[in-house]
Amino acid sequence: MDRERVLELFDRYGDMVYRVALGYLRSSQEAEDAVQTVFLKLLEGAGTPWPGRERAFLTRITINHCKDILRSAKRYADTPLEELDLPAPPEDQEVFRAVMDLPEKYRLAVTLHCFEGYTFQEIARLLHIGPSAVSMRFHRAKTILKQQLGREE
Repeated sequence: MDRERVLELFDRYGDMVYRVALGYLRSSQEAEDAVQTVFLKLLEGAGTPWPGRERAFLTRITINHCKDILRSAKRYADTPLEELDLPAPPEDQEVFRAVMDLPEKYRLAVTLHCFEGYTFQEIARLLHIGPSAVSMRFHRAKTILKQQLGREE
């Protein structure tokens, strides 16, 4: 893929890739590295997204890259959430921190649905699970978040 196209995709989807990586890796430095790696893979010709499917393509590459990082034998300790520069307004940071504390499978469902706007069907395709499993994970995550935050809604 040519450099101009990759830069255009970076300008358009760089923040989204960062948020997905942060949801997986829970470390701002590793998430920044993941963003660089994802777009570097595009420059090196790792694939070309179909027109209109760039967002899903980049999400899938990001998820796969993050899984590779998590599988690696040596992984440095996570940065405590209190030290992260969170991509949320100050009034939403308590909720964002609570979402980041969720177990991975619930955190991904919430991150992709609430922060990135994917439907349950789209998340199911990205994670290779059924839509009902995505729905169940999302609703269980909501229950956990309500308990953690002590809220009814």
